[in-house]
Amino acid sequence: MAMARASSGLAYPDRFYAAAAYAGFDGSPNSANSVSSKFQNDTALLLYALYQQALLSRCFIAKLAKNLIFQIREGNCGPCNTPKPSTWNAVEQSKWKSWNGLANMPPTEAMRLFVKILEEEDPGWYSRASNFVSEPVLDIQTNVLDLRSWTWSKVDAKAGAESDESKSLATVTSCAGHSLIAWENKLLSIAGHTKDHSESIQVKAFDPQTRIWLTLKTYGKAPVSRGGQSVTLVGTSLVIFGGQDGKRSLLNDLHILDLETMTWDEIDAVGVPPSPRSDHAAAVHAERYLLIFGGGSHATCFSDLHVLDLQAMEWTRPTQQGEIPSPRAGHAGVTVGENWFIVGGGNNKSGVSETVVLNMSTLVWSVVTSVKGRVPIASEGLSLAVSSYNGEDILVSFGGYNGRYSNEVNVIKPSHKSTLQSKIVETSVPDSVSAVHNVTNATRDLELEFEAGQEGKIREIVMDNVDPEPMKSKSEVSSEHLIATLKAEKEELESSLSKEKLQTVQLKQELVEAENRNTDLYKELQSVRGQLAAEQSRCFKLEVDVAEQRQKLQTMETLQKELELLQRQKAASEQAALNAKHGQASGGMWGWLAGTPGGQREDEA
Repeated sequence: MAMARASSGLAYPDRFYAAAAYAGFDGSPNSANSVSSKFQNDTALLLYALYQQALLSRCFIAKLAKNLIFQIREGNCGPCNTPKPSTWNAVEQSKWKSWNGLANMPPTEAMRLFVKILEEEDPGWYSRASNFVSEPVLDIQTNVLDLRSWTWSKVDAKAGAESDESKSLATVTSCAGHSLIAWENKLLSIAGHTKDHSESIQVKAFDPQTRIWLTLKTYGKAPVSRGGQSVTLVGTSLVIFGGQDGKRSLLNDLHILDLETMTWDEIDAVGVPPSPRSDHAAAVHAERYLLIFGGGSHATCFSDLHVLDLQAMEWTRPTQQGEIPSPRAGHAGVTVGENWFIVGGGNNKSGVSETVVLNMSTLVWSVVTSVKGRVPIASEGLSLAVSSYNGEDILVSFGGYNGRYSNEVNVIKPSHKSTLQSKIVETSVPDSVSAVHNVTNATRDLELEFEAGQEGKIREIVMDNVDPEPMKSKSEVSSEHLIATLKAEKEELESSLSKEKLQTVQLKQELVEAENRNTDLYKELQSVRGQLAAEQSRCFKLEVDVAEQRQKLQTMETLQKELELLQRQKAASEQAALNAKHGQASGGMWGWLAGTPGGQREDEA
């Protein structure tokens, strides 16, 4: 979701033309005299040179060093044949080189430097320039991008009552350089530059369900109002660092807002903090370490990396490794796991073309991809968010400024293994989206406003550690180039299809072989099962035979015992008979007296 906003004042180049008209430049030959009457000679000279450079009068700049300083001092306008003095000192030689360098300044930078110098000389010029300019009125609205259909839709905010004393219906004013943070089911808008700025930071919340903007009441000492700061969500707290206040003073203070109690706390961390800056990027690692990268002052861009230990509240500046990024400001960053992706930014000369990634555990930088040409990815003030599409993590970028304002959506897949081809997916974007943005201001100025009427596009860039060709809109490429690109894509797709078909045939053959092996194994299994059943049957029969033999053995043992008993009885009987026989033989007279004659007993025996 991106929040529409308007900057205070006119956007460029209209703001430049208003400033030029206020300063006295009306395009006539007497402009130099008019400017020199309002400003000191050196300032008038510089404003005049920047005005001509902004209008791309390079031939004039080429003559500037030789002629203009004498034109201004003498009140002349036009060519001057006074030769270069031969007795210039070192300071004048330095000025000479500076004037020559103006010829290489981009017109857009000349416009911004012109306005900046005018603001330094006359801070209230804009409020007194109402007769020269008319401010556009921009409706504050919300636009939503559906990642499934890649279409924008407009969501109108509406007023409503709020019973909670800590919240009140917000008056949403045009702003720039603010920060948007997703918290629970709301979007929090923190800080930002406005035309009628407040003394301290304001925190507003937008509820997508009720479509209501609310101003949240905070406690404690709120930080001074600012824009271009970094706001990082750490647990249930917001960590705010740096930025630029309403007086154009750069800041490097540190504040924490507890979202559960809505209480501000100013932190006095130990160690050496980053120098005052705005439009830097910040990320949190392991819910403990706050990383600050890049940013800019009024004249310098940085490439340094600072780490704040949120437990010890101590600043350190670790050693960076790998392909260290070039200085930049106005860039955007998101984290995917332990990787911190940095996209875009500018260095006061041009947009930065490299998209880089920092492994936050090892602090090693790598270049992911590099674009060519003036494309939104290589610009300042773009926004960046991480989302999911078709099961893949994607980085979604919107807008930016690199000489012109953009309302394009660029989609980057942060994968080094992707085999997909780079392609452009275009969809129409409402005119209102031309005023949408949500992270940093485009060129580290107080104002940010998007040009309407541009055709919105969504582009997908697949990053494979190579430098892809720059993606251009339909108006920038010829039909022949498109046809050649389509043919190349078709040939590659056909080649991929052939490989897939060959792989499918191979897989089918492997499947048939596997099925055959499975059949043979099944047959062998059945044979083994039959053998096992036969062995089980034979084993059962053997067990029956063993049981019968055991029974017979028991019977034989019984018979043996009976035989032994009979044998003992027989032996006893024979012994008794033998004893009886011996008794008869020795009976004598006693036998005869008993009436048992010996002969009778023998017969009986």
